[in-house]
Amino acid sequence: MNRNALLGAVFMLAVTSASEAAADGGPGPLGVTAVAVATPQTAQVGALFTVEDAEAGRFFGEHFCTATVVRSPHHNLIATAAHCLEQAGDFAFVPGYRDGRAPYGVWKIDRVFLPDGWAKDQDEDSDVAFATLDELDAKGVEDVVGANRFATGTATGATPVTLTGYPDEAEEPVRCTNRPTPHNSAQQRIACPGLTGGTSGSPWVNGDGEVVGVLGGHEQGGATADVSYSVVLGAEAAELYRDATAER
Repeated sequence: MNRNALLGAVFMLAVTSASEAAADGGPGPLGVTAVAVATPQTAQVGALFTVEDAEAGRFFGEHFCTATVVRSPHHNLIATAAHCLEQAGDFAFVPGYRDGRAPYGVWKIDRVFLPDGWAKDQDEDSDVAFATLDELDAKGVEDVVGANRFATGTATGATPVTLTGYPDEAEEPVRCTNRPTPHNSAQQRIACPGLTGGTSGSPWVNGDGEVVGVLGGHEQGGATADVSYSVVLGAEAAELYRDATAER
């Protein structure tokens, strides 16, 4: 994403009377971004890295995007933005990453699934992707940290959603809850401060524990740090999920 510089470890907006109601299942007031407390739910979200030696649990460089574990028959699937994984390379997913530590292991990406709209034309209305992960200690990532359901066809703004992601310049995730609104028929948007570069791929999770958006889409997620976007998860995303879950 094209983002402004990180303004601090914790991002806050003035809490107005309109933002004092907590979202369904959310961590607090609407439209406020703060460091995410380590919980079983935030453990399902992780940072993407370039792999140095996944078998030895090593990765290097800066984390560059965010991803989340979603339910799948083989317990090995993550969702992120397509623009995060469009380049060839060896990448790893580190769920629950904090301060250089990988509390749930380093999971090497096995295969990437991009929608045709992105693979052919980099269509911003197709900016969603899946990746399957290799097993670690004979387990799938979902067996270790759990997963949310990937939900398509939900109404934008039906409930507030919570975003959890990793800004490039931070070593722990941040979190914000607010109600998304339509941008157009193919895109949805949300007002949350401080979601800078690196938060691309962050899941939008509703109160039912469903991933109903992935930070990306319009302008690869947004031209400012205060308003972010996601494609509306519709037929193309559903077909991509079917393709990804059919693979072992």
